Amino acid sequence: MKVLVAEDDQASSRLLQASLQKWGYEVVACRNGAEAWAALQGEDAPRLAILDWMMPELDGIEVCRRIRSRASAPYVYVLLLTAKGQREDIITGLDAGADDYLTKPVYPRELELRLRTGRRILDLQSDLISTREALRIQATVDPLTVVSNRRAILETIEHELFRASRQMLPMGVILIDLDRFKSVNDKYGHAVGDAVLIEAARRMRVTIRPYDTLGRYGGEEFLVVTPGCDLANSARIAERLRAALANAPIQTTAGPLIVTASFGVAASAAESATDSSRLIHAADEALYRAKGKGRDRVVAAENAELTACPAGESGKRADAPA
Repeated sequence: MKVLVAEDDQASSRLLQASLQKWGYEVVACRNGAEAWAALQGEDAPRLAILDWMMPELDGIEVCRRIRSRASAPYVYVLLLTAKGQREDIITGLDAGADDYLTKPVYPRELELRLRTGRRILDLQSDLISTREALRIQATVDPLTVVSNRRAILETIEHELFRASRQMLPMGVILIDLDRFKSVNDKYGHAVGDAVLIEAARRMRVTIRPYDTLGRYGGEEFLVVTPGCDLANSARIAERLRAALANAPIQTTAGPLIVTASFGVAASAAESATDSSRLIHAADEALYRAKGKGRDRVVAAENAELTACPAGESGKRADAPA
Protein backbone atom coordinates (compact mmCIF):
# COMPACT_ATOMS: atom_id res chain seq x y z
CA MET A 1 0.00 0.00 0.00
CA LYS A 2 1.21 3.50 -0.83
CA VAL A 3 2.02 5.98 1.93
CA LEU A 4 2.76 9.62 1.28
CA VAL A 5 5.44 11.12 3.54
CA ALA A 6 5.68 14.93 3.56
CA GLU A 7 8.64 15.97 5.72
CA ASP A 8 11.05 18.79 4.92
CA ASP A 9 13.76 17.55 7.29
CA GLN A 10 15.81 15.13 5.17
CA ALA A 11 17.13 13.06 8.08
CA SER A 12 13.64 12.56 9.54
CA SER A 13 12.25 11.78 6.09
CA ARG A 14 14.90 9.08 5.45
CA LEU A 15 14.18 7.45 8.81
CA LEU A 16 10.45 7.41 8.11
CA GLN A 17 10.95 5.99 4.64
CA ALA A 18 13.25 3.23 5.91
CA SER A 19 10.74 2.15 8.54
CA LEU A 20 7.80 2.23 6.11
CA GLN A 21 9.64 0.20 3.47
CA LYS A 22 10.62 -2.36 6.11
CA TRP A 23 6.91 -2.76 6.95
CA GLY A 24 6.05 -3.34 3.29
CA TYR A 25 4.73 0.08 2.29
CA GLU A 26 5.44 1.85 -1.00
CA VAL A 27 6.62 5.34 -0.10
CA VAL A 28 5.85 8.56 -1.99
CA ALA A 29 8.24 11.11 -0.50
CA CYS A 30 7.58 14.87 -0.66
CA ARG A 31 9.78 17.72 0.53
CA ASN A 32 7.01 20.23 1.26
CA GLY A 33 3.28 20.71 1.47
CA ALA A 34 2.89 21.85 -2.13
CA GLU A 35 4.48 18.64 -3.43
CA ALA A 36 2.28 16.60 -1.08
CA TRP A 37 -0.89 18.33 -2.29
CA ALA A 38 0.08 17.75 -5.94
CA ALA A 39 0.85 14.06 -5.30
CA LEU A 40 -2.49 13.52 -3.57
CA GLN A 41 -4.35 14.78 -6.64
CA GLY A 42 -2.67 12.42 -9.11
CA GLU A 43 -4.00 9.12 -10.42
CA ASP A 44 -3.59 6.21 -8.00
CA ALA A 45 -2.72 8.70 -5.24
CA PRO A 46 -1.79 7.32 -1.80
CA ARG A 47 -4.69 6.72 0.60
CA LEU A 48 -2.43 7.06 3.66
CA ALA A 49 -0.58 10.31 4.29
CA ILE A 50 1.95 11.28 6.95
CA LEU A 51 2.22 15.06 7.05
CA ASP A 52 4.59 17.17 9.06
CA TRP A 53 2.81 20.14 10.62
CA MET A 54 5.58 22.67 9.87
CA MET A 55 6.58 22.62 6.17
CA PRO A 56 7.50 25.19 3.50
CA GLU A 57 4.92 26.53 1.03
CA LEU A 58 1.94 24.66 2.54
CA ASP A 59 1.97 23.41 6.11
CA GLY A 60 0.35 20.15 7.16
CA ILE A 61 -2.76 21.88 8.49
CA GLU A 62 -3.45 23.55 5.13
CA VAL A 63 -2.90 20.28 3.25
CA CYS A 64 -5.40 18.61 5.61
CA ARG A 65 -7.98 21.30 4.95
CA ARG A 66 -7.56 20.95 1.19
CA ILE A 67 -7.88 17.17 1.37
CA ARG A 68 -11.12 17.40 3.32
CA SER A 69 -12.54 20.03 0.96
CA ARG A 70 -12.65 17.48 -1.88
CA ALA A 71 -16.11 15.99 -1.58
CA SER A 72 -15.89 13.32 -4.29
CA ALA A 73 -12.27 12.18 -4.00
CA PRO A 74 -11.34 8.87 -2.33
CA TYR A 75 -10.82 9.22 1.40
CA VAL A 76 -7.24 9.84 2.56
CA TYR A 77 -6.30 8.83 6.10
CA VAL A 78 -4.05 11.60 7.45
CA LEU A 79 -1.54 11.19 10.24
CA LEU A 80 -0.13 14.54 11.40
CA LEU A 81 3.37 14.77 12.83
CA THR A 82 3.97 17.63 15.21
CA ALA A 83 6.43 18.91 17.77
CA LYS A 84 3.54 20.84 19.29
CA GLY A 85 2.30 19.08 22.39
CA GLN A 86 -0.28 21.52 23.70
CA ARG A 87 -3.91 20.38 23.74
CA GLU A 88 -5.00 23.43 21.76
CA ASP A 89 -2.53 22.55 18.98
CA ILE A 90 -3.76 18.97 18.83
CA ILE A 91 -7.37 20.15 18.62
CA THR A 92 -6.40 22.51 15.78
CA GLY A 93 -4.86 19.63 13.84
CA LEU A 94 -7.83 17.31 14.32
CA ASP A 95 -10.26 20.10 13.48
CA ALA A 96 -8.41 20.70 10.20
CA GLY A 97 -9.15 17.11 9.16
CA ALA A 98 -6.30 15.00 10.52
CA ASP A 99 -7.40 11.52 11.57
CA ASP A 100 -4.61 11.03 14.07
CA TYR A 101 -1.40 12.64 15.22
CA LEU A 102 2.03 11.75 16.59
CA THR A 103 4.36 14.01 18.48
CA LYS A 104 8.02 14.11 17.58
CA PRO A 105 10.34 12.34 18.01
CA VAL A 106 8.37 9.50 16.43
CA TYR A 107 8.52 6.09 18.07
CA PRO A 108 8.56 3.58 15.17
CA ARG A 109 6.39 0.94 16.86
CA GLU A 110 3.72 3.51 17.66
CA LEU A 111 3.79 4.78 14.06
CA GLU A 112 3.39 1.22 12.75
CA LEU A 113 0.31 0.64 14.92
CA ARG A 114 -1.26 3.99 14.02
CA LEU A 115 -0.83 3.21 10.33
CA ARG A 116 -2.34 -0.23 10.86
CA THR A 117 -5.40 1.48 12.35
CA GLY A 118 -5.58 3.73 9.30
CA ARG A 119 -5.45 0.73 6.97
CA ARG A 120 -8.29 -0.97 8.85
CA ILE A 121 -10.44 2.15 8.52
CA LEU A 122 -9.73 2.43 4.80
CA ASP A 123 -10.50 -1.28 4.32
CA LEU A 124 -13.79 -0.88 6.16
CA GLN A 125 -14.68 2.12 4.02
CA SER A 126 -13.90 0.16 0.84
CA ASP A 127 -16.14 -2.67 2.05
CA LEU A 128 -18.96 -0.22 2.75
CA ILE A 129 -18.61 1.37 -0.69
CA SER A 130 -18.65 -2.07 -2.34
CA THR A 131 -21.74 -3.06 -0.37
CA ARG A 132 -23.51 0.19 -1.23
CA GLU A 133 -22.70 -0.27 -4.93
CA ALA A 134 -23.96 -3.86 -4.84
CA LEU A 135 -27.21 -2.70 -3.26
CA ARG A 136 -27.56 0.08 -5.84
CA ILE A 137 -27.11 -2.42 -8.67
CA GLN A 138 -29.55 -4.81 -7.06
CA ALA A 139 -32.13 -2.03 -6.79
CA THR A 140 -31.75 -0.63 -10.32
CA VAL A 141 -30.47 -3.38 -12.63
CA ASP A 142 -32.37 -6.35 -14.04
CA PRO A 143 -30.33 -9.36 -12.88
CA LEU A 144 -30.85 -11.40 -16.06
CA THR A 145 -30.27 -8.89 -18.85
CA VAL A 146 -28.10 -6.42 -16.89
CA VAL A 147 -30.04 -3.42 -18.17
CA SER A 148 -32.16 -1.07 -16.08
CA ASN A 149 -35.03 -2.77 -14.29
CA ARG A 150 -38.63 -1.59 -14.55
CA ARG A 151 -38.44 0.83 -11.62
CA ALA A 152 -35.18 2.36 -12.81
CA ILE A 153 -36.31 2.85 -16.42
CA LEU A 154 -39.55 4.48 -15.27
CA GLU A 155 -37.54 6.81 -13.04
CA THR A 156 -35.33 7.61 -16.03
CA ILE A 157 -38.37 8.57 -18.10
CA GLU A 158 -39.58 10.91 -15.34
CA HIS A 159 -36.13 12.48 -15.00
CA GLU A 160 -35.66 12.96 -18.75
CA LEU A 161 -39.16 14.33 -19.21
CA PHE A 162 -38.50 16.93 -16.52
CA ARG A 163 -35.19 17.86 -18.15
CA ALA A 164 -36.76 18.00 -21.61
CA SER A 165 -39.54 20.25 -20.35
CA ARG A 166 -37.09 22.59 -18.62
CA GLN A 167 -34.81 22.82 -21.69
CA MET A 168 -37.66 22.84 -24.24
CA LEU A 169 -36.41 19.68 -25.94
CA PRO A 170 -38.26 16.66 -27.35
CA MET A 171 -37.89 13.21 -25.82
CA GLY A 172 -38.82 9.81 -27.18
CA VAL A 173 -39.63 6.39 -25.81
CA ILE A 174 -39.50 3.09 -27.68
CA LEU A 175 -41.54 0.14 -26.39
CA ILE A 176 -40.23 -3.21 -27.63
CA ASP A 177 -41.82 -6.66 -27.48
CA LEU A 178 -39.97 -9.76 -28.70
CA ASP A 179 -42.23 -11.50 -31.20
CA ARG A 180 -43.78 -14.86 -30.25
CA PHE A 181 -41.42 -15.20 -27.30
CA LYS A 182 -43.82 -17.49 -25.45
CA SER A 183 -43.33 -20.11 -28.14
CA VAL A 184 -39.55 -20.04 -27.52
CA ASN A 185 -40.08 -20.86 -23.85
CA ASP A 186 -42.73 -23.48 -24.64
CA LYS A 187 -40.68 -25.23 -27.33
CA TYR A 188 -37.11 -24.94 -26.04
CA GLY A 189 -37.45 -24.23 -22.31
CA HIS A 190 -36.78 -21.26 -20.09
CA ALA A 191 -32.98 -21.62 -20.21
CA VAL A 192 -33.04 -20.98 -23.96
CA GLY A 193 -35.58 -18.21 -23.43
CA ASP A 194 -33.24 -16.56 -20.94
CA ALA A 195 -30.35 -16.81 -23.42
CA VAL A 196 -32.52 -15.08 -26.03
CA LEU A 197 -33.40 -12.26 -23.61
CA ILE A 198 -29.76 -11.79 -22.62
CA GLU A 199 -28.52 -11.60 -26.22
CA ALA A 200 -31.40 -9.41 -27.36
CA ALA A 201 -30.66 -6.96 -24.54
CA ARG A 202 -26.96 -6.99 -25.38
CA ARG A 203 -27.58 -6.21 -29.06
CA MET A 204 -29.91 -3.36 -28.20
CA ARG A 205 -27.55 -1.99 -25.57
CA VAL A 206 -24.66 -1.69 -28.06
CA THR A 207 -26.94 -0.20 -30.74
CA ILE A 208 -28.44 2.73 -28.83
CA ARG A 209 -26.58 5.99 -28.30
CA PRO A 210 -24.43 6.39 -25.16
CA TYR A 211 -26.94 8.79 -23.62
CA ASP A 212 -30.01 6.63 -24.35
CA THR A 213 -31.21 4.22 -21.66
CA LEU A 214 -32.43 0.66 -22.15
CA GLY A 215 -34.55 -1.06 -19.52
CA ARG A 216 -36.48 -4.29 -19.13
CA TYR A 217 -40.11 -3.28 -18.81
CA GLY A 218 -41.34 -6.75 -17.96
CA GLY A 219 -41.08 -10.29 -19.34
CA GLU A 220 -40.00 -9.96 -22.98
CA GLU A 221 -40.76 -6.21 -23.13
CA PHE A 222 -38.08 -3.52 -23.13
CA LEU A 223 -38.17 0.28 -23.05
CA VAL A 224 -35.67 2.70 -24.52
CA VAL A 225 -35.56 6.37 -23.52
CA THR A 226 -34.17 8.68 -26.24
CA PRO A 227 -33.41 12.16 -24.84
CA GLY A 228 -33.46 15.01 -27.35
CA CYS A 229 -35.19 12.92 -30.03
CA ASP A 230 -38.46 13.78 -31.73
CA LEU A 231 -40.77 11.10 -33.12
CA ALA A 232 -38.92 10.73 -36.42
CA ASN A 233 -35.47 10.41 -34.85
CA SER A 234 -36.74 7.99 -32.21
CA ALA A 235 -38.28 5.89 -34.97
CA ARG A 236 -34.92 5.79 -36.75
CA ILE A 237 -33.26 4.50 -33.58
CA ALA A 238 -36.02 1.91 -33.28
CA GLU A 239 -35.37 0.75 -36.85
CA ARG A 240 -31.69 0.25 -36.04
CA LEU A 241 -32.70 -1.81 -33.02
CA ARG A 242 -35.11 -3.86 -35.13
CA ALA A 243 -32.35 -4.63 -37.63
CA ALA A 244 -29.86 -5.51 -34.88
CA LEU A 245 -32.25 -8.21 -33.67
CA ALA A 246 -33.56 -9.53 -36.98
CA ASN A 247 -30.47 -9.51 -39.18
CA ALA A 248 -28.61 -12.36 -37.46
CA PRO A 249 -29.87 -15.45 -35.58
CA ILE A 250 -29.23 -15.78 -31.87
CA GLN A 251 -27.01 -18.74 -31.05
CA THR A 252 -28.48 -20.98 -28.31
CA THR A 253 -28.01 -24.51 -27.03
CA ALA A 254 -31.06 -25.41 -29.13
CA GLY A 255 -29.38 -24.04 -32.24
CA PRO A 256 -29.60 -20.67 -33.99
CA LEU A 257 -32.94 -18.91 -33.52
CA ILE A 258 -34.30 -16.06 -35.61
CA VAL A 259 -35.70 -13.51 -33.16
CA THR A 260 -37.63 -10.44 -34.20
CA ALA A 261 -39.40 -7.72 -32.25
CA SER A 262 -42.18 -5.20 -32.69
CA PHE A 263 -41.62 -1.55 -31.83
CA GLY A 264 -43.96 1.22 -30.75
CA VAL A 265 -42.52 4.74 -30.71
CA ALA A 266 -43.84 7.89 -29.06
CA ALA A 267 -42.30 11.26 -28.31
CA SER A 268 -43.04 14.43 -26.39
CA ALA A 269 -42.76 17.64 -28.39
CA ALA A 270 -40.37 20.37 -27.34
CA GLU A 271 -43.15 22.95 -27.12
CA SER A 272 -45.69 20.81 -25.22
CA ALA A 273 -44.83 18.64 -22.23
CA THR A 274 -46.62 15.38 -21.48
CA ASP A 275 -46.43 12.91 -18.61
CA SER A 276 -44.80 9.48 -18.61
CA SER A 277 -48.09 7.56 -18.44
CA ARG A 278 -49.42 9.16 -21.60
CA LEU A 279 -46.11 8.71 -23.37
CA ILE A 280 -45.86 5.01 -22.54
CA HIS A 281 -49.52 4.49 -23.39
CA ALA A 282 -49.00 6.06 -26.82
CA ALA A 283 -45.97 3.81 -27.44
CA ASP A 284 -48.02 0.81 -26.29
CA GLU A 285 -50.83 1.65 -28.73
CA ALA A 286 -48.29 1.94 -31.54
CA LEU A 287 -46.73 -1.37 -30.50
CA TYR A 288 -50.16 -3.03 -30.65
CA ARG A 289 -50.60 -1.78 -34.21
CA ALA A 290 -47.10 -3.03 -35.15
CA LYS A 291 -48.04 -6.51 -33.99
CA GLY A 292 -51.35 -6.34 -35.81
CA LYS A 293 -49.57 -5.42 -39.06
CA GLY A 294 -47.41 -8.54 -38.98
CA ARG A 295 -44.73 -7.89 -36.33
CA ASP A 296 -41.00 -7.23 -36.95
CA ARG A 297 -41.69 -3.58 -37.67
CA VAL A 298 -41.60 -0.07 -36.22
CA VAL A 299 -44.81 1.92 -35.83
CA ALA A 300 -44.91 5.52 -34.59
CA ALA A 301 -47.66 6.81 -32.33
CA GLU A 302 -50.34 9.10 -33.67
CA ASN A 303 -50.93 12.51 -32.09
CA ALA A 304 -54.31 11.46 -30.69
CA GLU A 305 -52.72 8.58 -28.77
CA LEU A 306 -50.74 10.98 -26.61
CA THR A 307 -53.97 12.44 -25.23
CA ALA A 308 -56.17 9.33 -25.24
CA CYS A 309 -55.05 7.88 -21.91
CA PRO A 310 -55.63 9.62 -18.57
CA ALA A 311 -52.51 9.83 -16.42
CA GLY A 312 -51.78 6.60 -14.57
CA GLU A 313 -53.59 4.28 -17.04
CA SER A 314 -50.67 3.04 -19.12
CA GLY A 315 -49.72 -0.56 -19.61
CA LYS A 316 -49.80 -3.46 -22.04
CA ARG A 317 -53.12 -4.05 -23.75
CA ALA A 318 -54.84 -7.22 -22.65
CA ASP A 319 -55.91 -8.01 -26.22
CA ALA A 320 -52.48 -7.45 -27.78
CA PRO A 321 -51.20 -10.30 -30.00
CA ALA A 322 -48.58 -12.48 -28.30
